[in-house]
Amino acid sequence: MGVAEDGRFGGIDLSPWGKFDVATLTAYPLLFHMIDAGAVAAELWECLLTTSQRTVISVGVGLRDVEARSLVAFLAAQHDIGKLIPHFQCGESSARLRLADDLLADIDLMVPVGHGRASMHTALGLFAELGFPLAGNDSSAVRAAQCLGGHHGRFLQIDVDQAASARCVEATLGGPLWQDLRRRYTRLLWHLFGVEKAPQCMSVEATVLITGLCMVADRLASQRRFWLPNAHVPAFGAHEHYAHARSQAREEVERSGLGRIVLDRVPFPVAHPRLTAPNPLQASVLQQLPAIVKGRGGGIAVVTDATGAGKSVTGLEMARIFNEHCGTQGLLWLLPTTAAADAAYELLDRYVRAHRPDRAPVTLVHSHSWLTEAYSDQALASQDGSTLDGPREQFDDPTGHQAAVEEEQGPGIAGPDPWLRGWNNALLAQYTVATVDQAQMAVLPVRYSALRMLAMSGKTVVIDEAHALSPFSQLQLCRLLNWLGSLRCPVVLLSATLPASTTTELVRAYLSGAGHSSRTLTTRSFAPHYPGWLFADAETATPHRMDEIARAEHVAAQRRAVRIKALSVTFRRLGDPSRHVDEGERLATIRKVLAPVLDGEGCASVVCATVADAQDTYQYLHRLWTGPSQELVLLHARAPAHRREQTLRRLRHQLGTSGPRPQRLVVVTTSLLDMSLDIDVDLMISDLASVARLLQRLGRLGRFAHLWADDVERRPTWWNTEQGPCLTVLHPVNTRGDTALPPGWAKVEPAAVLHATAQMLPSLKQQPLTLPNDVQDLVEQVHGAGSAFAAETAQLQQLLTGHHARTSQEQHWSAVHLVPPPRRVSSLADVHRQHLTAAQAATRLGTLPRHLLPCYRTESGTLTMDAAGEHPLPDQPHLSTRHVRSILEHTLPVPAAWVVRCGPHHQPPASWKQHALLTDIILLPTDPAHPNERHRFGQYSLRFDDELGLVHHRDQR
Repeated sequence: MGVAEDGRFGGIDLSPWGKFDVATLTAYPLLFHMIDAGAVAAELWECLLTTSQRTVISVGVGLRDVEARSLVAFLAAQHDIGKLIPHFQCGESSARLRLADDLLADIDLMVPVGHGRASMHTALGLFAELGFPLAGNDSSAVRAAQCLGGHHGRFLQIDVDQAASARCVEATLGGPLWQDLRRRYTRLLWHLFGVEKAPQCMSVEATVLITGLCMVADRLASQRRFWLPNAHVPAFGAHEHYAHARSQAREEVERSGLGRIVLDRVPFPVAHPRLTAPNPLQASVLQQLPAIVKGRGGGIAVVTDATGAGKSVTGLEMARIFNEHCGTQGLLWLLPTTAAADAAYELLDRYVRAHRPDRAPVTLVHSHSWLTEAYSDQALASQDGSTLDGPREQFDDPTGHQAAVEEEQGPGIAGPDPWLRGWNNALLAQYTVATVDQAQMAVLPVRYSALRMLAMSGKTVVIDEAHALSPFSQLQLCRLLNWLGSLRCPVVLLSATLPASTTTELVRAYLSGAGHSSRTLTTRSFAPHYPGWLFADAETATPHRMDEIARAEHVAAQRRAVRIKALSVTFRRLGDPSRHVDEGERLATIRKVLAPVLDGEGCASVVCATVADAQDTYQYLHRLWTGPSQELVLLHARAPAHRREQTLRRLRHQLGTSGPRPQRLVVVTTSLLDMSLDIDVDLMISDLASVARLLQRLGRLGRFAHLWADDVERRPTWWNTEQGPCLTVLHPVNTRGDTALPPGWAKVEPAAVLHATAQMLPSLKQQPLTLPNDVQDLVEQVHGAGSAFAAETAQLQQLLTGHHARTSQEQHWSAVHLVPPPRRVSSLADVHRQHLTAAQAATRLGTLPRHLLPCYRTESGTLTMDAAGEHPLPDQPHLSTRHVRSILEHTLPVPAAWVVRCGPHHQPPASWKQHALLTDIILLPTDPAHPNERHRFGQYSLRFDDELGLVHHRDQR
C-alpha cells in the first residue's frame, strides 16, 4: 500500500494507542495523536514563532521558510513514534486488547525502554531512508532523532552502531511487522505534512528551537480535553483526521494565548503615563537607535544611568525599537530578586495596558509568584492524573521536586489564558517578567531547557540590575548571552553601577555567540560613558554610543548633590532586649541619627547587613518607640511569605511617587530595598556595604526630589534642600579604630570589597558627591578590574588575594554545570551530560533553599496555622487550591544547612507528599505557652517569633 491508501478509512492499522484515559478506559489511536502534535506545531510556527526564530530554523536546516515549516510539523508528529513498540503497547492491559493479532504475534523479546529513547532509536533509520544524511554526531539524521528523544526534556546520547542500529531496533523494539508499521506511519506523516526534501544539515540552534516547539506542541495535543472528545467520534481515516486536526489546532493555539500580537504605536506620554516627555538619554535612544538597528540589525545594548533616572523606560523603548526592526515580538524582563520582579511586573503590565491591546497576557515567573496579585489559583491545583502515556511514564509537565521551584504565571490584560498558568509554560507568554535564574536554567543541564531557550529567543531580553550578580552567577549569565547571541536575540543590559570591565565581558560573550572571534573583540572597547548607552550590532560587532551633546544635556538635567557621612561604631549584638546600650555602640548611633524622625516626622530606612542585625535593631527601636506600632516596620527575608509580600506592597504604595505618604515611618530592613523599588525616603542609615550597594541605596534617598521641588509638604520640616540628602554609613571598628567586620558580614559581600569601601569613606565625607558625575569613578575604584586600592596596604593585598581565589573557585563551580556554547556542541546530548532537576540546579552559590512552615501545637497536639488554634493544618487526600495557597503563604525560605537532621515532628502531613509544591516543606511547630523554645537541627537552632520572624542561632564549635 502507498500513503494514499494508508490515509483512507481502514487503510492502515489504528489499533496502537497513544493516549489512554483511566477514568473512562478510553484509548486514542497513536497515529491520530501524532497527527495532532504535528498540526499544532504547524500552527505554532505561524502564531508562536517570530520572524527571527523562523529565520534561525530555516537557515539552520538549509530550507526555505515554507519547507522548514513542513519539516518542523513532521518532526513534531514523529515525536511519539517510539510508542509503537511492544513494551509500551502492552503496558496498559485495557489498551493492549486493542492491538491487532498480527502485531501481538510479532512480539519475540519485550525490552523495557522509555518511549522517548525508543523514538530516537527507531527514527534514526527511518530518517536515513527519507534522505537525512547519517554520519557523525552533527549529521541531520542524528540531530533529528535526538530532537525526538529530547521531547520529554533532555537530549539523549545516541549510539548509531549499537542500540540505534537496524539490527538492534528489530531485535529489541518489535519484529518486522512493528518496523513496517513504523515505516508506514512515518511515510504517511511525511506525506500529510507536505515535506518536500530532507534537510542536509541541522544546526545546534535550529535543533534546540525545534525541540522546544515539539515540547509545546506535545503539551497542547496531550491535554485530556483536546484528544478525549476525538476518541469518541465516529471512525475515520488519517486524511479526514488530518483535516480536523488542522482546524482544532488553530482553535487550541488561539485558546492557549500563545498567538503573537503587535502593540500599536502610541505617543510617549501615553505609553508611559507618569512622564510628559522623554529625558535627554531616552530622547537620544529614540533619535539614534532606530536608524542603526534598521541598517545593522539586532545586537546587544547597555544602558548605565543613575538610580531613579528612568532606565526601565529606556529599556522598554529599546525593546520596542528592536521588535520593530529585528523580527522579534514581546519582551522578557529579567531581574535579580523576586521583590524587584514584582515591582517590574506592575510597570510592564501598565505599559502593555497603555497600548490597549485586545489580548496580551503579562506573566510573572519566579519561585514566589504565587504570592503576588498576579498569581492564578489554578496554577496551585494538583495535576490531573487520569491520563496515562504508558507504564511508569510521567506527564510532559514537570512534577516532583522540580515543580517546587518552577514558575507560575499571573494575569495580564483580561486575565491570563488558562494554558499559560502552569509551570514553565508561563515563560512562553509574549510579555514576561522573571527572575534571572529562570533564564539561567536555560544554560544548565535541567529538564526542558530547550523550551526555556525557545521562550526567550523570540523576544527582546532586558536584563535589569546587571551588576547584582556574583561571579558564580555572572559566568552563567555570560553563557546565556553567548547562546542569545547565536540565536540573534536582541538584549538590553540595564545598570546603575556596572564596572567597565564587567560591561565589556558581558558584551563580548554575546558577540562571541554571534560568531565574532576573540581577536576581533579584544581590540574594541564596549563600555558606554556614564551615564549613557551603547549598542553593539551582532552583524559587525561595531559599538555605537550615545551622542555626546545629548549625554552632556542628560548629565546636567540629572545632576544633584548628595552626602555620605561615615560614623565609626562599636558592633555588639543586643542579646537581652532590655540591655543598656552604651554610647558609641552601633544601636546607640542609629538612635541618635534617627532622632529627627523618632522625635518628629519623616520617612527613614535603616538598612542592616544581616537579618540578625535587623532583628536587633528593630527590638532596640521598638522599646524606644512612642508612636503607633504601624509606623515602625521590620522587613527581611526570614518572615512568612505573605507577610513579606504585603509589607513590600505597602511600602511601594506609601513611599511611591503618588502614594499617601505617611507623616512618620521607619523601615528596618536588609538589602531587600536595594534594587528596582521605586520608593523615596527622607533619611537613610546603612551598615557598611560595598560602594556599589551604597550608591544603589542612595537612589532611594530623596529619589523624587526633582518631582517634588514645588511640593514642600511632602518633606519633613528638617529637610535641607540646599545641602541635599545624607546617607549615614555605620563603620564597625575595633579599639584601635581599624575596620572590624562582625561575624557573618563577609558572607554577604567579600571582605576585601568592604575594607576597600571603608578606606574610601573618609574622602567621601570631605565634600558632597555629585550624581551622576562621580558614580563611575567610585565604582571603578572598588569594583573595577584594575582597582587602585589593591596594593595600598598589606592587609588589603591579602584580602584581595583571598577574594580572587574565592572568585576563581566560584567560577569553577559555576562552569562545572554549564552547558557548552553552541559552537562547541557536537552531539546534542552534550547539553544534558549531567542530569539536574530545576531544584538541584544552582543559579546562585549556596542558594538551594528549603521551605520552612512555622506552625503551632495546641494542648491536644493538633498543629495549626495560628497561635489561637483556630486554623488546623490542612490534611486530607485532595487539597483544595485555597488550602495550598494558605500553606505556601505561611512558608519562608531557609538555607538547606539550617534544617539538616529533621525529626519526625518536623515532617509535613502525609497528604502533602502528593503535591509537588508541598512535598519538601519542613514544619517548625511552636508551643504558644513556650514561644522561646528552640528547635535544634544539627549545629543550628531555630525558633519563630511572631514579631521578629525566624530567629536562628549557630553553635560555635
